[in-house]
Amino acid sequence: MPQHVTVADLVHQLQELPGDLQVRLAVQPDWPFAHYVAAQVVERDGIAYIAEGGQADYLPHPVVMDLAWA
Repeated sequence: MPQHVTVADLVHQLQELPGDLQVRLAVQPDWPFAHYVAAQVVERDGIAYIAEGGQADYLPHPVVMDLAWA
C-alpha cells in the first residue's frame, strides 16, 4: 500500500474481507503490538483520523512475518 491511503483505498481493501471480522491496528515494527480501533473518526483539513482504542496484545508472529517486519 502507498504511504498516503485514501478512504476509498481503505474501504476497497476492507470490502474484500468478511464483515464480521474484528479490526486491529498493527503498530511498531521493532516492538510489534496490536491495538484496538476506536469507533471514532475525525476529519480535519482533508484528512480522516481513525482513533486508536488501546493496546490489545502482542502482534501474532505470523502477522509480523506477513508484514515483513521480521
